Amino acid sequence: MEKNLLFHLGRFVAWHGQIFRKPENLRMYYKETVRLMYDIGIGSLPLVFIISIFIGAVTAVQFYYQLDGTFIPTYYIGYIVRDMAIIELAGTFTCIVLAGKIGSNMAAEIGGMRQKEHIDAMEIMGVNTAAYLVMPKIVAGFFMIPILVSIAMLVNIGGGYLATVPTDIFLHSDYIRGLRSFFIPYYVFMMYVKAFSFAYLLTAISCYQGYFVTGGSIELGQASTRAVVYSCIAIIVADYLIAVLLTAV
Repeated sequence: MEKNLLFHLGRFVAWHGQIFRKPENLRMYYKETVRLMYDIGIGSLPLVFIISIFIGAVTAVQFYYQLDGTFIPTYYIGYIVRDMAIIELAGTFTCIVLAGKIGSNMAAEIGGMRQKEHIDAMEIMGVNTAAYLVMPKIVAGFFMIPILVSIAMLVNIGGGYLATVPTDIFLHSDYIRGLRSFFIPYYVFMMYVKAFSFAYLLTAISCYQGYFVTGGSIELGQASTRAVVYSCIAIIVADYLIAVLLTAV
């Protein structure tokens, strides 16, 4: 198992030498990148919106229940929801959800091309398939996933508001006061560091699983599953490492 892990890790690293070579035709790469930006951004927006609004709502309700009967002021709920969304929930949850939606799709798309020998045909024509099939996906992920994380953060906070203020759990002024209290801009920087890191991990790992798939439809399904599982594990591990590095005193 250790040898297998080292083999895949080494091949994954060496594979990047092919991905980031100079494009043969910039126009083709640009068109593919724009198409993928639309698919990743607009295609994922409804899912991100639904997930984020309910995560914010649950966070607000749960913390209100935990703080009820204590001496902690009610407006702290807005402060907690805001910081939870910025530091952790928006980036991590959004990218884990996107790993399931985008990651499996990328692995299946590239894996299907590998099995149908489209990649072999492109290589015979002199196309650097690793660059053409993977680089636009990584670039599109770098552009769109941080935007989706930003939207998720705002919707998350809005979900907390909708779950508490219209239901008379506490006042509008209390929630807004909490949102304005104890704000630390550095947390936003942490959120974007995580967003860019997770964007790279979920796109690169998913494309790797599809690009090197062998066998038939069963193996393609397994590759799609591995793309999601490995991406989620990598995101969680990276989340911990980034938190340790950026919060170390």
